[in-house]
This record gives sequence, C-alpha cells and structure tokens, in this order.
Amino acid sequence: VVVTHRGAGAMARTQIERLRVAPGSRVLLMASVSFDAAFWELCMGLLSGACLEIDERDALLPGPTLAALVRDRGVTHLTLPPAALAVMPPGSLPAGTTMVLAGEACPPALVRASARDRFLVNAYGPTETTVCATMSAFQHADGPLAPDRTVSIGAPVDGTRVHVLDDRLEPVPPGVVGELYVAGEGVARGYHGRAALTASRFVADPFDRAGGRIYRTGDLARWTADGALVYVSRVDD
Repeated sequence: VVVTHRGAGAMARTQIERLRVAPGSRVLLMASVSFDAAFWELCMGLLSGACLEIDERDALLPGPTLAALVRDRGVTHLTLPPAALAVMPPGSLPAGTTMVLAGEACPPALVRASARDRFLVNAYGPTETTVCATMSAFQHADGPLAPDRTVSIGAPVDGTRVHVLDDRLEPVPPGVVGELYVAGEGVARGYHGRAALTASRFVADPFDRAGGRIYRTGDLARWTADGALVYVSRVDD
C-alpha cells in the first residue's frame, strides 16, 4: 500500500491533538515493523518530539512483564488490541496511561474495567487510510456515558471524511447498516503494482466535485443518533 507524506502528517496531527502526545511523552513501540501499527507508533513518537521506547519482543508480551515495562520506563502512550489489554492483570497499568485500542471489536466490559483513571480511546482504520480513519473520544468507565452494548469507533480523524453508503453510493440514515467509505488526506495512492485491485477499491468520490477518490473499506458500519460510528462486520461475513 502506497501511503503519502500528506497522510502521515495528518495522522501525526491527530496523535498530537487528540491523544495529547507531546515532547515529554513516552510512546511504546509494541507492534512488529511488518504491521501498519508500527508505523502509527513510530510516527507518534518521532513526529511529536516524544521519546520512543523500544524493547525485546519477550518484554512486550501482554501480562505482568509488559505492565512492569510500562511502569519502569514511564510509558505514557501505548497501542494494543483489546484482546491484549484483556489479559493484563487488573490495575497493573499506571493511572494516567493513554491507551489506543484497535484491530478488533472492543467489548464494553473491557472499557468499564480499564478506563477508570486512564485515558482510553477506540480507533479504527485500514492501512489504505494511513492506519487510522476514526477515533472515539476518551471513554468513560462508569456513569451515563459509559458504553453499554457497543463501543463506538468514534468520528473521523483530522483531514478525513467518512460515509456510510448503500449499494447505490447513497448515504444511509442513522441506525441503518451500510458500507463504510473513507475519503480525505489519509487515503493512499493505491496498491503498488496492482492497478486492477487499486481501481476496484479506490473509486471516484461521489461527494467531491474536484474529482477525488474514496476508499471502499469492505466494512459494514452504522451511525448512531449522536453522530458516532459503530463497526458491525465485514461485507463478506
């Protein structure tokens, strides 16, 4: 996937503004460099002026060892899938830690157990949209704003537009499931050396009079009444 400098810059702005990454932050490199999440973490640390914390793979396995690493290194920001957070010992991550959950659906019970005294967001995005397309606000562990049946994937990140469309590329109303399309600065140029696949996934944006493109994610989603996105499933599930 060929992403652009413009998309990387938009992603870095999102990290700085929404996740409050700053020169005093310490970002943990959790993902393998073969995975797009590593690009997300590298940019979060290096493009914000923060410190990028790196360690051996064994030290990054979810559990007591990872919790000790976060505490000992003073890590302020880490990105991990919900399944990894679920196996961390309760209360083992320091208060004030910012956690970005991504890569799979997030159970509401996990938010209620982990968001107290910590900053937790739920994020979504394919590589084709420069890793992150939408992100929730900081989650609440309890009270009326705590998640009940679903955890939303939030709203578009900086420079990004998202649409939930039907088979005719028409917007669907809140509560109705449609396919999720992403447009804006983060949309990649396409797949290197695969023109046919690029043409099938990066299509003309029906909402852009300037002739831009929009990425067809293959994911189903719906809008909530208050304007948040909820991931439903893959189109081919």
